[in-house]
Amino acid sequence: MKPLLYALTILLLMLAGCAPKPFPPVAVAVSERAIDYTKEVRPILDRRCVVCHSCYNAPCQLKLSAYEGLERGASKMAVYDAERLSAAHPTRLFVDADSAEKWHEDYGFFSVTASSASGRFNDSTLISLLEAKRRLPHMAGEYRPENDELTCPEDHDELEEYLDEYPDRGMPYGFPPLTTAEYTTLSQWIQQGASGPGSEEQAAMERPAEPDTALLEAWERFLNLPDAKHALTARYLYEHLYLAHIRFGTPEGAFYELVRSKTAAPAPVEIIPTLRPYDDPGKAPFYYRFRRITSTLVHKTHMVFTLDEHQLAKVIRSFIDTPWLETPHVMGYGEKASANPFVTYAQIPASVRYGFLLDNSEYIVRTFIRGPVCKGQVALNVINDHFWVMFLDPKYDLSLQYPNLLRFNEKQLSVPDERGSNFPAYRFFSDRYIERAVDYYKARADFYSLIYTDGLGYDAIWKGVEADDAPLLTVYRHFDSASVHKGVLGDLPKTLWVIDYPLFERIYYALVAGFDVFGNVGHQTNVRRYMDRLRVEGESNYIDFMPAAVRGKLFDAWNKNLNILVEEKLFYRPARMPAAIAYQTDDPKREFIEHLVDHELPATTGIGFDALNYFRAGEAHPDLPEHYRTRADYIQAFRAVEKPGTAFIRTVNGQQSNLAYVRVRMPEGEEDMVFSVIINRWHDNVAFLFDEQSQLDPSKDQANFIFDFVGSYPNMLLELDVDEAPAFFDMLQHYEDTPEYRRRFFHFGITRDNPRFWEAYDWFQKRFEAMHPVDAGLFDLNRYYYLSLPHGAAAAGE
Repeated sequence: MKPLLYALTILLLMLAGCAPKPFPPVAVAVSERAIDYTKEVRPILDRRCVVCHSCYNAPCQLKLSAYEGLERGASKMAVYDAERLSAAHPTRLFVDADSAEKWHEDYGFFSVTASSASGRFNDSTLISLLEAKRRLPHMAGEYRPENDELTCPEDHDELEEYLDEYPDRGMPYGFPPLTTAEYTTLSQWIQQGASGPGSEEQAAMERPAEPDTALLEAWERFLNLPDAKHALTARYLYEHLYLAHIRFGTPEGAFYELVRSKTAAPAPVEIIPTLRPYDDPGKAPFYYRFRRITSTLVHKTHMVFTLDEHQLAKVIRSFIDTPWLETPHVMGYGEKASANPFVTYAQIPASVRYGFLLDNSEYIVRTFIRGPVCKGQVALNVINDHFWVMFLDPKYDLSLQYPNLLRFNEKQLSVPDERGSNFPAYRFFSDRYIERAVDYYKARADFYSLIYTDGLGYDAIWKGVEADDAPLLTVYRHFDSASVHKGVLGDLPKTLWVIDYPLFERIYYALVAGFDVFGNVGHQTNVRRYMDRLRVEGESNYIDFMPAAVRGKLFDAWNKNLNILVEEKLFYRPARMPAAIAYQTDDPKREFIEHLVDHELPATTGIGFDALNYFRAGEAHPDLPEHYRTRADYIQAFRAVEKPGTAFIRTVNGQQSNLAYVRVRMPEGEEDMVFSVIINRWHDNVAFLFDEQSQLDPSKDQANFIFDFVGSYPNMLLELDVDEAPAFFDMLQHYEDTPEYRRRFFHFGITRDNPRFWEAYDWFQKRFEAMHPVDAGLFDLNRYYYLSLPHGAAAAGE
């Protein structure tokens, strides 16, 4: 009997040793007054929590950018699921449910502020995770919020198991803890019940800002006029602006979103929660309304669009005053037809639709990569790290001059999104839509060769008219995020695009209007593969401006190491029409863009080559300057170290080594300097869905330096005193992967475990907002450099 008793005792002790260590409820200091959410709590959440918890990539879907998100709580469902066979139910805050109770009962969300403890004690998930970070403030290891197995504890038992296994995963995750004052404010507020804004305060937040009222009402009247012409115009505008943060251009105005509502003004908005903007809103009457944005603005989703009197006049002049191709009539919401703008809007002249896209080219292209996904691999691992975009002039776009080109190719212009969010599993790698796109590409090429027997010249590129026009755009890819900028930034890129109307509209409906981040793997895979085809079309349109003898060679140089199957998908046939330009050099790609920028673009657009990063043919990289006293000295230093294959750029080439912000502390009385460092990774091709790493060539990687903020996801913040500039640039130019050089780099770099991290972040965020008061939003830290080093290890180069 005794041996059995001993065995049981040992077993119980072993089990006890495996049990999670208890994480007791947190003792909270008593506050004599009520903590105010808006004035005291929200600023802390914004500065320390929203930087990771604001979009679909927020851990546990805990969105803290609005009180409604905090009240909704967390979820165990991952939005980004590469193996999802069936589409998930969307969980869009402010759209799919209107109360915390509904989120909890119908969608499986659970509170992070509820506590089962009593008295001065609190065991809520939020306060416990904040306390866990205070207990273990120093981190060591890797922190990748979007990839780590971040269990979302639903109750205190799960929380204890989680912290027992990962004691260093308190909040803020992978960053220094809150200050004592910040922690005290949050803990006391949670202990008091975590209440939000009062009803009157909430109502005031939701009301239109006083300066905006007149223009808002004028736009709502226009969008809801009942005749067919106005109704279809409003539908087109809504489908292209539903993601916009709309402002009315008035001083001290607010931002709004355009929605479809069951109610007309002045009743409160009751949003119709369709999945896509072109989905059927139902049989009951609906109204286009503007709903004020009350969430904290985050840069990755803050895409500003101005609806002022000038824009209204322009829309009336182009959409309403222009005769249509047919007697205006209302279109239905058939599932496939609605996903095809060439069917739904066939009665509106293509010149009108293309004119709207061109007038707003920067915003529309920005939606491709900062649109409904927050985390953009579907749109991004199909593009190069750096390229320039141009547009075909409407006078030369044959889809505008010959409307039947679109009518005869409606099926060939369809996008895979028309199959909905549950693309059949047995067609995950269907080529149906790619084949249709190739058929259209061939038909288009033949037609252009027939009409333009002398080829296309500089006149065929749209130059813009007004100062706000963006006829040339730069796209930077930062691994799985990207940014769009007016003008030509950086050195001459490997690839360039020319977009015409059919291509512009298809990219938008494939990547934005029709894309579902909650869709199954078939939907997302087919959209990604289709986008590959559209990329080739944009690149091919540019290549067709080149001399006939170099077209095939140029395409091959842009798409190396392709197998037979991929080559078929990326079908390219050099245009049969000749080049209309008599090129004078053996580098027509460069000659074309330099002539266009130097001689063709109107001065009103303000577009010229980037003085920091662009090198003319034969222009050599300078040596590092002898001193750093003026802006010109720094420009010389930038140009010295950005040469492709420079040691630092070639060596530091991880997925989270793409974008850095640098502060140079200037002498007292001078404003500190700030610039962005963008690393452009060279891809031999971007055609493969998997194994991107094998297509990279670090010897051709290049850095760009911009005296501004680029992107939304900094991978590193760096700081240096002005007298340290020589050491900083010398380190970049001669970097080696050794402890000494790592020590030198981390002398400037603010690692995630640095006690000064939040101080540094706040400075960069404040400067960004000062430089861009309308377009700025909070940066996202989910992709900050992952490695947290033991205290002192960074300085030692370990």
